[in-house]
Amino acid sequence: MRYLSTRGQAPLLNFDDTLLAGLAADGGLYLPESWPQLSADDLRSFRGLSYADLAVRVMEPFVGGRIARSDFERLVHDAYGSFGHPAVAPLTQVDSSLWLMELFHGPTLAFKDVAMQLLGRLFDHVLKQRGERITIVGATSGDTGSAAIEACRDREAIEIFILFPKGRVSEVQRRQMTTVPSSNVHAIEIDGTFDDCQDLLKAMFNDAGLRSELRLSAVNSINWARVMAQIVYYVHAAVSLGAPDRSVSFSVPSGNFGNIFAAYAARAMGVPVAQLVVGSNRNDILTRFFTGNDMTVTAVEPTLSPSMDIQISSNFERLLFDLLDRDGAAVEQAVGAFRKSGRLPLDEARWQRAAGMFAAHSVDDVRTKEVISEMYRSSGMLIDPHTAIGVDAARATVRDPALPMVSLATAHPAKFPDAVEDATGVRPALPSHMADLFDREERMVSLPNDLGSLSEFVRENIVLEGVA
Repeated sequence: MRYLSTRGQAPLLNFDDTLLAGLAADGGLYLPESWPQLSADDLRSFRGLSYADLAVRVMEPFVGGRIARSDFERLVHDAYGSFGHPAVAPLTQVDSSLWLMELFHGPTLAFKDVAMQLLGRLFDHVLKQRGERITIVGATSGDTGSAAIEACRDREAIEIFILFPKGRVSEVQRRQMTTVPSSNVHAIEIDGTFDDCQDLLKAMFNDAGLRSELRLSAVNSINWARVMAQIVYYVHAAVSLGAPDRSVSFSVPSGNFGNIFAAYAARAMGVPVAQLVVGSNRNDILTRFFTGNDMTVTAVEPTLSPSMDIQISSNFERLLFDLLDRDGAAVEQAVGAFRKSGRLPLDEARWQRAAGMFAAHSVDDVRTKEVISEMYRSSGMLIDPHTAIGVDAARATVRDPALPMVSLATAHPAKFPDAVEDATGVRPALPSHMADLFDREERMVSLPNDLGSLSEFVRENIVLEGVA
């Protein structure tokens, strides 16, 4: 298995080099040259497997033999052994057709753990084999940062720096990043929005000299291994609900497009997915695109679902690559026009292809609280604001109620206790391993939205020697 850049100008890489590179040298995102296929017999053979055993089977073609099978099995089982539910991603039935897939049983209570717990172990394994160190720089709208820190803390071969937007993450999310005492962890508050953080990250990676000097790598969903690990839970849900003999639909609250792109990848691999639904909050650029071919950047507005307060969905470039028939030059031209004008130029025929694959629905804060309240009254379940958006989008866009619709529960309600309490009158409690979160000492730095300041801080706080 080899990987190519969405912009067509970077060399083809094997899995381990793709893992460490994160972003391609030409600024593009890596994708496999072709999608490995899962036959109907393959899907049937997955029935009854543990989540970890299923994950090994689904991901092994992407690894392409670059990690020994026994080592890969060990890394995967170790990653999912840390989850608080034996099923890792359990399914809960809400009504006759709607299911929730609970993706918040990892150590930081968000879906990012499912990929990140494996990613940290993959980094550590490959780097130790090579005797190298890397510097991870990531940007987060809330959950990626804490999941990345938890996965990479105290790892000998990694120094990690996480950027988050000042005042635009929940207090629980911030403290999960800023109360980790590990010396290789650096939480950085940026005076700006998530899109500003993401732009700083991309600017660092696009500076070839800086990237080489600091040995930069990425844990954001621009890193292919993140998407690879997320494909697994879509296969898991589909098989659990009858695939390949029954199709399944998915509703995904999405800001950066990485999570639902993994569902698109699962379908490209042969999983029978009937419908893909994108749920947006007020920052509805994805919904505007899929419903009206209007991908126009507007100001980022703070909402009750801060992990989706995004206007520039970096993973959309992976879908754009397929929409433009895998023409890297065309992708580079379209992305350049988008960055220059704030609007993505896409012809009607290609937009129709996209709209045929994805439905979309946006939900404001008032409706978000109503859905949280309705879910609690009807089922006794507490859900967080992001999950509520996925539920509302699923119900608003469902095409065939006879098929199961799986809505992703992306975060534990205790990560957003104020919003949940406001909607239900019940304040969700943090799990026991986080009960003292608000008593822990915070450590972070505040920096301006400035590449020079950020680069200098990273430069002053890294160790570049290799691993013995």
